[in-house]
Amino acid sequence: MKTKRLGNSGLFVSEMCLGTMTFGGSEGLWGMIGQLRQPEANTLVHTALDQGINFIDTANVYAQGASEEILGAAIKSAPVAREDLVLATKSGGVMGSSPNARGASRGHIYQQVHASLKRLNTDYIDLYQIHAFDPATPMEETLHALHDLVQQGHLRYVGLSNWAAWQIMKAVGITQARQLMPITSLQAYYTIAGRDLEREVAPMLLSEGLGLMVWSPLAGGFLSGKYDRTGKAQDGRRQNFDFPPVNKEKAYNIIEVMQGIAASKDCSVAQIALAWLLHQPVVTSVIVGAKRQDQLLDNIGAANIELSTEELAQLDAVSALPAEYPGWMLKRQGEYRDHFLQTQ
Repeated sequence: MKTKRLGNSGLFVSEMCLGTMTFGGSEGLWGMIGQLRQPEANTLVHTALDQGINFIDTANVYAQGASEEILGAAIKSAPVAREDLVLATKSGGVMGSSPNARGASRGHIYQQVHASLKRLNTDYIDLYQIHAFDPATPMEETLHALHDLVQQGHLRYVGLSNWAAWQIMKAVGITQARQLMPITSLQAYYTIAGRDLEREVAPMLLSEGLGLMVWSPLAGGFLSGKYDRTGKAQDGRRQNFDFPPVNKEKAYNIIEVMQGIAASKDCSVAQIALAWLLHQPVVTSVIVGAKRQDQLLDNIGAANIELSTEELAQLDAVSALPAEYPGWMLKRQGEYRDHFLQTQ
């Protein structure tokens, strides 16, 4: 398992990260996503560690804290030192009925950090991420709170999740101007069937040196190989929870190309979808979750898949984003300068 530097930090993480959204669900949304209990979670965590993964991601809102509790117990039972793990969690979602039991205010962040530390049974969190942009809280308040918690030793690094490019750049500017703890990474949705990130966010991440953690790399299971154009599918999460949104007709075309490449390599369609992400320069780590050990091992196997230049070109052609302003104008007006760069 390769490791990569997370953003501009000195922290190295495995190029695959274990996601724990399937831990602890019972009813409603979290029950549909996953209902794994301690024995099953222990198996997945130990398997991931055995395969060279050192990076695990969760969130306070997953099963309303149960995911963190189960993960904390699984880590305690694992034959690995805490300092050899990179543990990431998030806050920002709804954790109670009070109007202050959500968002990215100083009070809520403080409360949730301490609650997560207790549930995870750890003294510190390696990467703490704001799960969603909070339009009701001044960004300065959020960033100062994160900085103070780093200074207090509760957090090591801070990141964002599901923020727009302009919001991330504003946060980066504030941390630089006020000498606060810098933003290390972004956790975002990105798949070969959903490349919207490439319009604004991905170029910004590369420009500013921020790491990218990819969530739902198989588009909620749609790219797992279970779904085809006939509409028939094996049991999967999308049967009950059709998310994230996917242009299904375009995705079927992509799946058909991936099926051909997978057949030539004797691997799964899911492995091709994951390997494509691992070949993208902007990607630091791909978050893989599972309900079964065999699913997890199949996903991890994608780290060993090499895609040729021709195969990448095939996949790029079938999945390319349509031209959109200002992208097509930037390309047109930049051609006269690109020529000089290419000749150097």
